[in-house]
Amino acid sequence: SPAGMALSVLVILLLSVLYEAVKMGKAVLLRRALLALPRSLSQEALTEPQEGDGGPTQGSPSLTAFPISFPRWFWFHVGQTLFHVVQVVLGYMVMLAVMSYNAWIFLAAIAGSTLGYFM
Repeated sequence: SPAGMALSVLVILLLSVLYEAVKMGKAVLLRRALLALPRSLSQEALTEPQEGDGGPTQGSPSLTAFPISFPRWFWFHVGQTLFHVVQVVLGYMVMLAVMSYNAWIFLAAIAGSTLGYFM
């Protein structure tokens, strides 16, 4: 039916816009994660040890050397991973819709991707 087709075109257009928005959000989160990384990439700097915590002596690595809470950059990485999963799922959904070989669906995917990139 024409109404069903119009609704399908609109849904694919919105999915394509959302795909581009997630892609942009992932890039913004990557920038924040890079800013949250410590300047030194040594193991001590990444685990952010506390002053005077009575950790293990030098040269004896131990599981107790790791802090209880995760550093800030770790949570940015978790966020990036979730954004990536959403982006992959949306990408496959749009791809499957385009593989229906319907010209209107194809044009909606292209228009939504263009609109999402422009925004």
